[in-house]
Amino acid sequence: MLASNPEKEASITPPFLVARGVRKAYGGAQALKGVSMTLRAGEIHGLVGANGAGKSTFIKVLAGLTHADAGEVLIDGNPVTIATPAVATDLGMSFIHQELAFVPGMTVLENIMLGLPKRTWFGIVDWKAIARDVEPVARRVGISAPLNAKVKDLSTAENWLINICRALMRKARLIVMDEPTASLSAAESEKLFKIIQDLRDSGVTILYVSHRLDEILTLCGSVSVFRDGNFITVIDKPDLTRAALVEAIVGGLVENLSHEKDDARKDVILSVAGLTRLPKVKDVSFELHRGEVLGIGGLVGAGRTELIRLIYGADRADAGLMILDGRAFVPKTPAHAVKAGLGLVPEERRADGLVLTKSVAFNLQLSNLANIVRSPAVPLIDYRRRENLSSRIVRDLSVKTHSIETPVGLLSGGNQQKVVIGRWLLRQPKVLILDEPTRGVDIGARADIHRLIRNLAAGGMAVIVVSSEPDELPDLCDRVLVMAEGRVVRELTGAGITRNALVEASYAFEGTERN
Repeated sequence: MLASNPEKEASITPPFLVARGVRKAYGGAQALKGVSMTLRAGEIHGLVGANGAGKSTFIKVLAGLTHADAGEVLIDGNPVTIATPAVATDLGMSFIHQELAFVPGMTVLENIMLGLPKRTWFGIVDWKAIARDVEPVARRVGISAPLNAKVKDLSTAENWLINICRALMRKARLIVMDEPTASLSAAESEKLFKIIQDLRDSGVTILYVSHRLDEILTLCGSVSVFRDGNFITVIDKPDLTRAALVEAIVGGLVENLSHEKDDARKDVILSVAGLTRLPKVKDVSFELHRGEVLGIGGLVGAGRTELIRLIYGADRADAGLMILDGRAFVPKTPAHAVKAGLGLVPEERRADGLVLTKSVAFNLQLSNLANIVRSPAVPLIDYRRRENLSSRIVRDLSVKTHSIETPVGLLSGGNQQKVVIGRWLLRQPKVLILDEPTRGVDIGARADIHRLIRNLAAGGMAVIVVSSEPDELPDLCDRVLVMAEGRVVRELTGAGITRNALVEASYAFEGTERN
């Protein structure tokens, strides 16, 4: 890691941005409960917190993507109203999100100039003159690709540099970077760190958002900690340690618990050994038992969703073995996995789990068509059977809908999720995987879904629950595997599955080994 410059960062400089008492509610739930932050010119300031702490909402407020319900933001001591992203840009702020903004089919130069006014010559864009302006800035941030190269042919690291160059062309005084090294190798990360430090030395302020505490400790002169929508503390360089950060993030001293595997369970339904797909999944092994709820926890980018995509046949593994119910299991497609006895409730239910314009009944029967046809020889739908099966699931899961023929897109998030789960109840898979099963649902629906998961396990189904919410897994799971950097770094069982233990395990991995 590169050494930081604490002497420079500790110098007293006027604040560029001050946020005070910023509040924001979504659907009655407080995402931000009065958070504050001070950012000084020419500093690297870290922002940390567990998933759901309010980091993303705060950034959206600064970016003009959402409007605060209360509080104020001052730029250079003057109160401002950030009504739109364009206003944020005019105020000198630029935002580089984990999902980078670029157009693959355009050139490096065209992507750098996205959204920026362009020099023209008799009404025609003068790209040669623009290139002369951009060239020194591109060299400054280390862009080695020709400006006329297509962005689709470049690496993620190079696209990060393009986004930084775009920010500098906008005369940004504050650049917010969200998980900048999530998809970068160690060498690429080191190069980015050097550029960030050079930007700091030139007077640009960096707000660095990351789950990787080793990077926070190396780069940042001060760090703000959010928890559950609250501003908890700001830690300056002299007091900045891993222990101090983790204690602030989890809200207390970290428990030093040891956990033993439950060897009493002998009935293994799914065995995974050395499953690998670089760079996101690295040598993952575990066993899943009948009637067990197995949680997979960890921070965003830990490799959880990528792991279940391998198990479900959506991606192919580079290495590793799986055995399902005593037989070798090599799913080539999701359809193959479903036929073998797996079911998946995806993280993005609206995009990947539902046909929103179709009815509740249609969506319930998507994986169950063979059971509602009159006969294999005459593949016509038996509408009476379709209605009876759909109505039973709607009744059993308390899905709130006027009719089974109501378009599923008109239902609330919680009821949509019940429909996706209900689809698999009709099929009764051996293993049901749920990715973020209660994201975006209200408290009542959340309790219903948890109850349903436990009932499925009690009936003998093996269930895998992937969740980024450390408060969800302790009450729900018999066992939890914590992932970081694509690996299983800890297994928690029984009473050892606590919020603090989950968060501590997620942050405990140093992340020095990256492919």
